[in-house]
Parts: sequence; structure tokens; C-alpha cells
Amino acid sequence: MSISLSSLILLPIWINMAQIQQGGPDEKEKTTALKDLLSRIDLDELMKKDEPPLDFPDTLEGFEYAFNEKGQLRHIKTGEPFVFNYREDLHRWNQKRYEALGEIITKYVYELLEKDCNLKKVTIPVDATESEPKSFIFMSEDALTNPQKLMVLIHGSGVVRAGQWARRLIINEDLDSGTQIPFIKRAVNEGYGVIVLNPNENYIEVEKPKTHVQSTSDSTDEPAEKRERKDKVSKETKKRRDFYEKYRNPQREKEMVQLYIRENGSPEEHAVYVWDHFIAQSVAENVFFVAHSYGGLAFVELNCCNWVSSSEPLDTSVESMLPDCPRVSADLQVWEC
Repeated sequence: MSISLSSLILLPIWINMAQIQQGGPDEKEKTTALKDLLSRIDLDELMKKDEPPLDFPDTLEGFEYAFNEKGQLRHIKTGEPFVFNYREDLHRWNQKRYEALGEIITKYVYELLEKDCNLKKVTIPVDATESEPKSFIFMSEDALTNPQKLMVLIHGSGVVRAGQWARRLIINEDLDSGTQIPFIKRAVNEGYGVIVLNPNENYIEVEKPKTHVQSTSDSTDEPAEKRERKDKVSKETKKRRDFYEKYRNPQREKEMVQLYIRENGSPEEHAVYVWDHFIAQSVAENVFFVAHSYGGLAFVELNCCNWVSSSEPLDTSVESMLPDCPRVSADLQVWEC
């Protein structure tokens, strides 16, 4: 007799019922019951994949989407907005498809920053070697030489990268809603230098090298029969573990390892690094920051000062209940004048 996938889903219920009816079996009885159940599972039937391959296009054209003249993402053939539930009842596959499209859009926005906004991509760390992990920011040509004003843009946390406010808005609304491009173009038109930070680009991912574990059973003084029995149990345990891992994630993706970018391993580190190596070198008389969400917390790491309403004399330290930047009095009498 074979057991279907639906029967496997009922496994926790079956165990709980057995515990209720029998007053809770001991470990040996539970192990025996599980072994018996596993022996009757039809592995071939269970391992059939209902999920299509996680193989997606690497261009907007491949997805059959394009941005129209209004900056809206539309299907090339139907003109319809992006559809998340492309395949019913396959949420994981739909999510992976969405993420793949998001990566393409990130590169698309990078291109717009260079071509439409006339910004240049600057590699960081500034003294990076050829082999080490790197990130980048975007700057206008006069970012450090504009004597009057400089605007710095910092996005929030998550999957967004330089030039973006929200991926969801880019995909479901338009480029003006989801990107920093309108801010950048207006700033340039009004005579600002511009620096666009990239605080979420903290590491690169490379495939984790495979490790080969050598059996140590031969180096022991155990009897051959005992070693064989242990090896058999080990192989069975690994087989069951691999089976359940494959059931949980039928299309096992490559194991990746993260290599962090020197002095830019977090949004806060990134903000401080860009301040020290770029913003602080600017000759601009006034520096303006536009920060969204977590970008504001990264900005606080620059040891800024917050003038708050207070009856205390101007610049008097004011106690804060929040662990943010130093707060000082804005002197209400000054403002009332």
C-alpha cells in the first residue's frame, strides 16, 4: 500500500491522535511508528514536482513587459499591468518570478540614473582592490565642486537599491512614484549637486564551495559489525533528511555565502563611509538630505543634531527618551520673535 501526499500532510494529526488515545507513546514507540509510515510512502509519487522550473528571463523583453511613455510597466501584447499570480496556487514560484523581475528593474533604474539623469557611477570602497567585493553610489559631475548646494538621497530598507523608493510602486504604479528620478531631475534643474546613496548594497553573494566530509569510522577500534551498523544508520538518516529537504524545497537552489563590502557592511556604515569620503569633501555651503524610512536612521549615524521645541536657551542639551541623535533646544523665544 502506498501513501499519498495528502496522507503525509495528516501525519502530525495522526501522531497527536495516537498520543491522546494511548496516553503518549515513548520515544521507541514513536520511532517505530514513523519508520513504519515512511516505509509505506510512495517516494516516486511524492517527489513529482508540481512547480515549474525557477528559470526566468533576464530582460524586461523576456518577461514581455516594458515601461510606456508614462513610466508605467505594461505587458507588451495586452497592455495590462503586471500580474503577480501568473500561475494559480504556486505562490513560491510567483514570488520568485516577481523577485527576478525586480532585479531587472533595479538594473533598469541604474541605467536611467546614468542616461536620463546624467549621474556617474562611483565605485566604493574608493581604494578597493580588483578582487575584493565592491559597491557603488551615483553622483552628479558637480557633486563635490558645487559651491552652493548639495542634495543627498537615501532610500529605506529591503530590496530597493540606489535610485529607488519602493519596488512595489515601480511595478504597480509608475517610475515617478517608485524612484528618486523626479527628485534628482528637479534638483539638477535648480542648481544642486546630487549624491545618491546605495545603503542596501552591503555584500555580494557567491556560491558556497562544496565540502566533503570524510568518514572517521575506519580510524576507530570499534568492531567491524558495529561500524557497519553505524554507517548504515548514518546513511539512512541522511537519506531521510535529504528526502524531507527536497520535499520542502523541491527545486533546491544553490547555497550561497555572503561576502561583505569593506566599511559598507550595513546601511549605517555605508552612510558614514559616503559622508567621510564624499559629502565631507564637498565645498557646498548647504547640504540637504532626503531620506525615506530606514534611510533616516542611517542618516542619524552621521552624528547630526536635532533642534527641538523647548523653553531652554538656544543650543541647550535636551534629554531624549529615544536613542537617536543629540537633541538641543531651538529656544521658543527665538521663534516667537
